[in-house]
Order: sequence, then C-alpha cells, then structure tokens
Amino acid sequence: MPELTAVHVGIIAAMLVVGVILGWLFRGDRCAKEKIAINAGWQDQIESQQSEHSRLAEQNKSLMEQISQYQASHKEATNRAKELSESLKESFVQRDELAVQAKGFRAKLEVAIAQRNRLKSENDSNESQGAATASSLKDKDDKIFKLSRELTSWQNRVPPLVEKYQEREQRIRSLEDELESAREELHRLEDSVRPDHTRIEPVDADSLPDGLDASNEPHASTAEHEVAALQDQIHDDSADDVVEEIVEDEEILPDDDADDYTVNDDVDSIDHGESTSASNGDDSPETDDLKKIKGVGPAIEKTLKSLGIHRFNQIAEMSEYDIDRVAQQLKGFRSRIYREDWIGQARDLQYRKNSDNC
Repeated sequence: MPELTAVHVGIIAAMLVVGVILGWLFRGDRCAKEKIAINAGWQDQIESQQSEHSRLAEQNKSLMEQISQYQASHKEATNRAKELSESLKESFVQRDELAVQAKGFRAKLEVAIAQRNRLKSENDSNESQGAATASSLKDKDDKIFKLSRELTSWQNRVPPLVEKYQEREQRIRSLEDELESAREELHRLEDSVRPDHTRIEPVDADSLPDGLDASNEPHASTAEHEVAALQDQIHDDSADDVVEEIVEDEEILPDDDADDYTVNDDVDSIDHGESTSASNGDDSPETDDLKKIKGVGPAIEKTLKSLGIHRFNQIAEMSEYDIDRVAQQLKGFRSRIYREDWIGQARDLQYRKNSDNC
C-alpha cells in the first residue's frame, strides 16, 4: 500500500473544498429555483382566490336580485289572490243567475222533447215512404247492373269484330292492289289497241282452218276482245262487294264520330232530296250522279255540290284538307268517308265513265 504524503493530503483537502463550494453553489441555485416556483404557486393561488371571490360576489349579487324578484312576485301573488277572491264572489252571484236560467232552459227542453216526439212520429211515416222509394231505387240498380253486364258483353265482342274489320281492310287493300295492276294491264292493252287502216283482201272461208273466221276486221279486234273481257273481270271482282260486306258486318259496331247523326238526319236528307230533285232536273254534262257512291244520299250530294264537288274525279283526287272541309259540313261522316272508301268508289266510277265514253 502506498504511503500518503502531505501532497496527497493537500490535494484531497483542496478537492473537498472545491466540492463543498460547488455543492453550495448548486444548492443555492436549486433553492432560488424552488423559491421562484413557490412564489409562482402562491401567486396562482392568490389569483384563483381572487377569481373565486369575484364569482362569489357576482353570485351574491344575483341571489340578491332573485330575492328582490321573489319579493315582487310574492306581492303580485298577494294582489292576484285578492282579485281571485273578488272574482269568486262575482262567480257566486253568476251561479245564482245561471241557476235561474237553467230552470228556464229546463222548461224549453221539455217543449223541445215534445216537439221531438212529434217529429219522430212524422219520421216514422216518412220511413214508410222511404221504403217504397228504396224499392224503386233497387229496381233501378238492378236495371243498371243488367245494363253494365250488357255493356261488358259488348266490350268483349268489340275486339274480335275490330280484328275482323282489320282483316277485311287488309283484304280490300290486297284487292285494290290487284285491281290497280289489272287497270295498268288494261291501260297497256288499250294503248296497244290502235286503228289499223291496212287493206285486207277477202279470203274464202272454206279455205281457212277450223276455228278461224274470214273477216276484213283488223287484227286488233282480238285485243279489244281481251280488253272487254278484262273489264268484265274487273267489274265482277270490284272491291265494292267486299266493302258492302264489311259495312254490313260493321253495322253492329258503334260509329266513333256519328253521335250527331240521327234518324232525323235521314228524314231530312230524304225531304231535301225530294225537294231538290224536282228543281234540279237532269244533271248537266259537267255534273256526275254522286249518289252512285255508296253512303252518299241526296242531302249529302247537295252538300258536296254546295262545296263545289260535282264530279267523280274531284272526289277521287280529294286531299286531307278537302276531307276535313267536307267533314266540317257533314258532322259524323269523317270515319264514314274512309270506311266506305268514297275516294276508291269515285275512282272506279270515273274509270267506268271514261270506259263508256270511249
């Protein structure tokens, strides 16, 4: 073990002195900080106590105000109690008056009961009459029920009839197409028929084969014969028969816009026809007999002529505007114009007229 010398002891003593000094300095610094912290804590507590004191002062002030309000309300309640006692006295007086009035009302009630009994007896007699009225109403209800059933049956019958009408309309259109093609064929044959002035020498009939005739007629007579046969076929297969059949089938259907057309219109049309037939006499060369169109009577013919429609070709060339103009004069006939195909009939009649003139 080394020996301790004075130097070592001096160094240790110096180190102890320095340590004490440093400890004292650190302790003083820590104490200063603690003092500052304690002062700050006390300052916070003082401020909190001051704020609490202010709050309590405000609360005390509000309590004083509430006490004053309670005192005022108590005073008002006392005054109101006095008023209520006075009103109670007045109500006692009114009660006595109402008791007197109730006696009067009781007397009136007895009179009303007597009147009620009298009205009840009258009501019993009215009920007997009401029973008869109820029976008549029941009969009417039964009749309405039967009519509603009939209406339902009609509504069930209408759709198949409409389908049938549409099928017939398609058939008419197909026939019209065939008729138009036949007309074109007829026009083509008529164009091929022209007068031939070529001189044909007479031929001995005995020298001709069987089935041939000797004639000076041009060869075009054979084409004329074909044209005549085709015209007969067109007339036989005309769409008028089909249209008439459809109209006969559709007579059971109600017309959409024929509400304004009644039996009186038919009578008026007959009267107008009889009155105008004698005055007009025979039609002029520029006027056609429009009554040949199915569905056109004397009165309708007169209306059409008043609108400036005198010939078949005018009806055949009618536009939608012309149809609207005619429908305004002939109320309830707009659908009839399409259903009975006035335009198609007029075309056929004009074609026949042209054929007859040729």
